[in-house]
Amino acid sequence: MAVVATLATFARAVRPASTAPELAVDEVTFRSGDVMLHGTVFAPRPAGQRRPGIVLVHGSGPGTRAEYSSEARAFAHAGIVTLSYDKRTVGYSLIHRSYSQLASDALAAVQMLWARSDVDSAKVGLWGESEGGWVAPLAASRSPDVNLLVLVGASGVSPARQQAWFLGNQLRQEGVSGSMLRAIPVTGVRLLTGAGLLAEANYDPVPVLERIRQPVLALWPVRDLVHPPEESSRILQQALARGGNAHYTIRFCAETEHCYHVAPDTSHRMNDFAPAYIDHAASWVTNLAGGLPAASADLPPHQDRQSAMLTPLAWYESIWMQLGALIVCVVAFSGYFVAAAARRVRHRGSPRQVAPYASLLAATGFIAVVGFVAYLGYVLATSAMGVRPLIAGRAPGWLVLQLLAFVVLAATISTGAALWRNRHQVATGERARLGLLLVGGMTFIVAAAYWGLLGP
Repeated sequence: MAVVATLATFARAVRPASTAPELAVDEVTFRSGDVMLHGTVFAPRPAGQRRPGIVLVHGSGPGTRAEYSSEARAFAHAGIVTLSYDKRTVGYSLIHRSYSQLASDALAAVQMLWARSDVDSAKVGLWGESEGGWVAPLAASRSPDVNLLVLVGASGVSPARQQAWFLGNQLRQEGVSGSMLRAIPVTGVRLLTGAGLLAEANYDPVPVLERIRQPVLALWPVRDLVHPPEESSRILQQALARGGNAHYTIRFCAETEHCYHVAPDTSHRMNDFAPAYIDHAASWVTNLAGGLPAASADLPPHQDRQSAMLTPLAWYESIWMQLGALIVCVVAFSGYFVAAAARRVRHRGSPRQVAPYASLLAATGFIAVVGFVAYLGYVLATSAMGVRPLIAGRAPGWLVLQLLAFVVLAATISTGAALWRNRHQVATGERARLGLLLVGGMTFIVAAAYWGLLGP
């Protein structure tokens, strides 16, 4: 493949720390708005030379500088003064973050590098990985102090669309089939977006990319299953071209996965870099001294599955409708047993012809509702599918929920039929209690069908 041949020309393994030249390591602090950020600068020796500088912009999560120390050291060994800093914790959480605020942090870090005597201020740039692939271009579009941009595994689509594609890939890789493939990646992500629980869900990177004037190096693994490489590279190239930027280089590396660590099925250790990664990126940065690069792009890899735009929630699937359905189910199922306990105290039992079906409906319905909310919340919050071992192409937890849903369906029908047959023997108060239980059962059936629990 031409991509492999291109990258192979830059191949050289990262030198072990024991044989690499000593680096100058400085602990630094800098202010971004009201927040003081802490970082580490890794600088090549000997001192006294003005070198290119680069700031590493984090991927998602509350990352620390230690997570990128390997990249920082490798870039410094390659001749680039590199700053890795702790991501802010103020104003950043799983459900709330501002790319604009993170971009301001990155620009504050650039200013810190600018002030160093060993940095050439005309060659200071940003490196962004994953979430940093949204943040770094935003920062670069705001400041001429950013002279270059390196993007690793960046996404050309919105965070919601990317997350849905990523979760779908995870499930397919594990061999999952059936309704879970839509319920988790599509319906679940739409729910998170509608509830405001997916930070910056609809952020559109395209208008920002159209404003980028700096030279751009964009790198993707051909097997990246987190950010769609073919789509993202095409979107990036088209956006830069519309903005009149012809100084971009787009490359793919066949040996690696997301984050450019070597894939676990290679002969390298998992934490090693792909041989070409650091050298190619460092060579591109240092070669800018000879002039701006002409536009250059590898042929994109084949993507087995395209990402899809997620439609907003309709009124009938809104957060309030789903929350209301949840409340109805919980009240109906739990209320049946509360009322049953009260009736036993008064020595007034339920009709024997209806009670077994009603008790089964209330018990399985309550377990199914609580179990579904817990399972869905865990999967969407952690992206941990827990699909092994698969049973008929289904995750064990999902299969249990599907079985419970079918039991609730059968129990609802049986309870309704038994109540109708014995309606003349059932007291008015008991009919009301059983009627509420049936409303809960029917509400659950509709919700279960919507989420795919009654599907294949």
